[in-house]
Amino acid sequence: MAASTPTLDLGTDVTSLTATLCDIPSVSLEEGVLADAVEAAVRASGRLAVTRIGNTVLARTELGRAERVVLAGHLDTVPLTSDPANLPTRRVPGADGDVLWGRGTVDMKGGVAVMLRVLHEVAEPSRDVTYVFYEAEEIDSAYNGLLHVQQQDPGLVDDADFAVLLEPTDARVEGGCKGTLRAEVTTKGVAAHSARPWKGHNAVHDAAEVLARLVAYRPETLEVDGLEYHEALNAVRVEGGIAGNVIPDRCTVTVNYRYAPSRDADEAEAHVREVFDGFDLVVRDNAPGARPGLHLPAARTFVEALDLPVLAKQGWTDVARFSAMGVPAVNFGPGDPNLAHMDDEQCPVAQYARCEAALLRWLG
Repeated sequence: MAASTPTLDLGTDVTSLTATLCDIPSVSLEEGVLADAVEAAVRASGRLAVTRIGNTVLARTELGRAERVVLAGHLDTVPLTSDPANLPTRRVPGADGDVLWGRGTVDMKGGVAVMLRVLHEVAEPSRDVTYVFYEAEEIDSAYNGLLHVQQQDPGLVDDADFAVLLEPTDARVEGGCKGTLRAEVTTKGVAAHSARPWKGHNAVHDAAEVLARLVAYRPETLEVDGLEYHEALNAVRVEGGIAGNVIPDRCTVTVNYRYAPSRDADEAEAHVREVFDGFDLVVRDNAPGARPGLHLPAARTFVEALDLPVLAKQGWTDVARFSAMGVPAVNFGPGDPNLAHMDDEQCPVAQYARCEAALLRWLG
């Protein structure tokens, strides 16, 4: 361990550990110092097989249990703001108890702290555990630490029966996640001077039909493994025109389709193409979702141990990466996701303790 590497005390309470983790800046692609500290702490336990890939640290129990589960959380945060209160963290009174304030308190160093506390407290868990502390979740997926593990040594994670991603969920269980597709629907016209529009053809006007189809669209709600996923198809950007006196010869409407995890990527693309039949459409990004797998034994025991209602994850998270490896997954972690990335990012300290206690019940 380098002399400058901070020391993590895994024996401290989960809120203090969260504050320590947050006070080690780890903006995406700058996670090295924090990854060093996490690696040193998990190696110090002396009872885990530890692997490092870039700034992603994996630690595995090898107890020969009948089941293996993954606990995963990312080390990076979005950049700090100019607000000096963003870091270092501070604990302040809230309406319903103390809150911890600062970058990463929600997204998602509280979840990482819970993982480290479980690792420290449960020497012989009831099932084998793979702990994954990974880099670069907040930026382009090409840098994502889970992707690098999947590419370089998938056997470190794909032998699991179930995974829990400790993203912020307000301490509720959110099963699976929806897929997300981004496409560009383009209309083409003929440029002309706006004083003589009859010399051209207005591509922006033609885009009215694209928007009309979106207005008329009725999204489905699909049940998957007992959870309801509300689909959505929306325009998220419109671009057209080059000057205030030129009839636009091109207009592009960017659409985003959020689809239930019962659909695969090809089915999602086919659906969007059907909606915009007759238009020039290019798919720019398509990431399928993840089924929660709540019918599986490992998932059932998790839900029973936590004794909490399970909701469908209406967004996309990295549980989809586990699903792609054949590992069903849920999201469960401290913090209100609506406060992630905000200048006033904060989390009730009671949620850290609640999530820690829930996982200790499950694995103890």
